[in-house]
Amino acid sequence: MIREVIYDYDKQLEYINLSREIMDIRKRGEKPLAFIHTYGCQQNVADGERIKGMLEQMGFDFTDTVDDADFILFNTCAVREHAEDRVFGNVGALKTLKRRHPSILIALCGCMMEQEHIANKIYKSFPFVGLVFGTHAIHKFPDMFYHSITGGKRVFERGNDDLAVHEGIPVKRDGSFKAWLSIMYGCDNFCSYCIVPYTRGRERSRRFEDIVAEAKELVANGYKEITLLGQNVNSYGKGLEEKHTFAELIKEIDNIEGDFLIRFMTSHPKDCSKELIDVIAQSKHISKHLHLPFQSGSDRILKEMNRRYDREKYLDIVNYAKEKIEDVSLTSDIIVGFPGETEEDFEQTISLVKEVGFTSLFTFIYSKRVGTPAAEMEDPTTDEEKSRRFTRLLKVQEEIASQRCASMVDSIQRVLVESMNEKKGMLSGRTSGNIIVEFDGSEDLIGSFANVKITKARNWILQGELAQ
Repeated sequence: MIREVIYDYDKQLEYINLSREIMDIRKRGEKPLAFIHTYGCQQNVADGERIKGMLEQMGFDFTDTVDDADFILFNTCAVREHAEDRVFGNVGALKTLKRRHPSILIALCGCMMEQEHIANKIYKSFPFVGLVFGTHAIHKFPDMFYHSITGGKRVFERGNDDLAVHEGIPVKRDGSFKAWLSIMYGCDNFCSYCIVPYTRGRERSRRFEDIVAEAKELVANGYKEITLLGQNVNSYGKGLEEKHTFAELIKEIDNIEGDFLIRFMTSHPKDCSKELIDVIAQSKHISKHLHLPFQSGSDRILKEMNRRYDREKYLDIVNYAKEKIEDVSLTSDIIVGFPGETEEDFEQTISLVKEVGFTSLFTFIYSKRVGTPAAEMEDPTTDEEKSRRFTRLLKVQEEIASQRCASMVDSIQRVLVESMNEKKGMLSGRTSGNIIVEFDGSEDLIGSFANVKITKARNWILQGELAQ
């Protein structure tokens, strides 16, 4: 059973205050400055916002420049090898900075740090890194920070998956109108290629009432887009005393009064219910966008991946979504070159892409993850062949996306305006279906909804003008 643990604020407040006093002495400027860089998924970003919340209480301001920082933190991702390589490169580059300013505390956290071989490498090869902690220790950050700067020893904290959900941790959100709302943590799926269950732990859901209360607070504070987060949101509710489904949760949030949009990620096809599709179709606030990773169009490969659905089941839920949700936008993830993938397997992926007609795809060449079953599988396909397949997949999807965007010309789209592209002098935002729209307008529209008439389509982006 999942244990809900209220953030031990009294204990952590002691370390917050002690750290604030010490940083007042150690700081190099008027206030201590923290540099935080997050790699990977939106859950990592949400974790980073909680760490920033605690740092703010410790008296820190934030900087985008490592040279100015008194505290440097890389919040890491373990999903792909490229992300790991970037972390090692960026950390290695800090050696000279640490030598110039010995008082700087350099730290690493996140999914990479929950892997024993990675933590060992950090310990042996990067002695100037003073604090390392995994995904399960964020709630103890002030404690770890204090002992890192006072104990004279490096602090390593990882591997404490106690199936607890820690509520009440302060949050400093990166945005003023878009917010991440975690509804669960961890993953029980154990896909053969994926390291996440080993780094994030087993699934544990937050209480229904806590999530709804946080959503109401976000709406009351003027947030226009709320994204519900979980490694597999469709299995929300597992382990809770009071049973609730994800469909029930998102329906309750949809009932909140206000002008806002609800998004969610990530959905696993094996748990995506028709009840959820019906809720989306009948909703006032839920985006008409379903991100449903299928990874491969081959049943044989799906079985090797331990995905626990087949092509027929995937198409069944996709076709139901197309039937029930008007103008539904479908996106997905695909892995090219999974160990043992044949040309025939790849062709089945191509055929599924053509059959569904996705708005966009997140495509990846298979990346071996130490500790996963797939890492031990034979992989006879050459890198050149994988690259060829990858390029072909991109071309097929580009044609599909181009046709879909072209079909939206002359339509009126409700867009959440996100930013101003300074080079183009145009506003940029996203539709309910998560398609980028660029148009002329005033910067004071940023953070609000606008109706835009689509006048032109490119492969992935729409252009338009404010509707009268």
